Amino acid sequence: MADGWQEFRELMPITEQWTYLDHAAVAPLPRPTGETIQRWCRESMQEGDSVWPTWNRRLEQLRDMVAELIAADREEIALLPSTTAGINVVAEGFPWQPGDNVVTLENEFPSNLYPWLNLESRGVETRRVPVQGGEVDLNRLADCCDARTRIISVSWVGYSSGWRLNLDEVTRLAHQKNALLFVDAIQGMGVFPINVQQTPIDFLAADGHKWMLGPEGAGVCYIRREHLELLRPLGVGWHSVENPFEFRKSDLKLRAEASRYEGGSHNMCGFLGLAASLELIRSFGLSSERSLVAEQVLKRTEAVLDSLDKVGAEILTRPPQEHRSGIVTFRLPNQAPQALRQRCLDAKIALSCRGGGLRISSHAYNNQNDLEHLIDTITAPTVS
Repeated sequence: MADGWQEFRELMPITEQWTYLDHAAVAPLPRPTGETIQRWCRESMQEGDSVWPTWNRRLEQLRDMVAELIAADREEIALLPSTTAGINVVAEGFPWQPGDNVVTLENEFPSNLYPWLNLESRGVETRRVPVQGGEVDLNRLADCCDARTRIISVSWVGYSSGWRLNLDEVTRLAHQKNALLFVDAIQGMGVFPINVQQTPIDFLAADGHKWMLGPEGAGVCYIRREHLELLRPLGVGWHSVENPFEFRKSDLKLRAEASRYEGGSHNMCGFLGLAASLELIRSFGLSSERSLVAEQVLKRTEAVLDSLDKVGAEILTRPPQEHRSGIVTFRLPNQAPQALRQRCLDAKIALSCRGGGLRISSHAYNNQNDLEHLIDTITAPTVS
């Protein structure tokens, strides 16, 4: 597959100028995705909504692709603007009672924390499980649950730690506690495989602008079919009903599918771009059963860790092999992360400051030259 990864790289125009190691923040667009968005712009200018039916069919193909990617039914997939929107579909739609609680992790990204904390006025407690050194202790998670725990909400991959949860184990834990499981999948989808038939999580949401290499503002949400009637629909609009194009018939008969949560018009440009990106990634070996993309990303992670060890970097979180992802956070002795990041930016290397250090997040198209450029830059003598 070595030639295949070079082919992937050649489809990423960012590589012509940048060493891009920041996919856990906002990913660059592949060439086919950029061309898709440019075509949409031309069609919008030159043909207006006469092309809308074609665009809409492509959105439904995207829904099919997402469903196939996680082994769900298309009726369980909603196309939403962001991970946050998907979390709020569940957080605000769930039939909470005063005294209920939701359990999450202390080191969650704010998007998977604030929607739950916002339930305090409804008498719902948010319990945050301590996380030390990035390691998620499932025993601690279990100890925080009780008979009033309704939902456990966790990130598949920690945005700062890079710790990748075993979703089979977390799902079993949640269901043993008679709770439902919500997964913030934004740092995992596009790389790691998931099969919701074999791993029966209850809800999942992810924006497409990280590892799926899509534009911002176009995300996906999975709601297990048996829970469709559980959640009170919010943001109900013309797209929520069974016959959305019968505008003169005001009959609030909600669709019996996850698309009932989509409300109004879609970010057509964004979703067309996401469809192109997802199609590309799938072509390089990502499915619900196996991911060649994940295997390559983990090889890059191993190479990053090895190189950082050789130059005396402090690895802030080093998950065991089965919990690794594409994220590595590190520090160099006596060097401020912000200053080191600026040095990297000056050398056309993109990465982020997270968790008290610098976060590297390599994708499958990154190569050894990228890593060498990074190491040479961060170890170069500073000029006073």
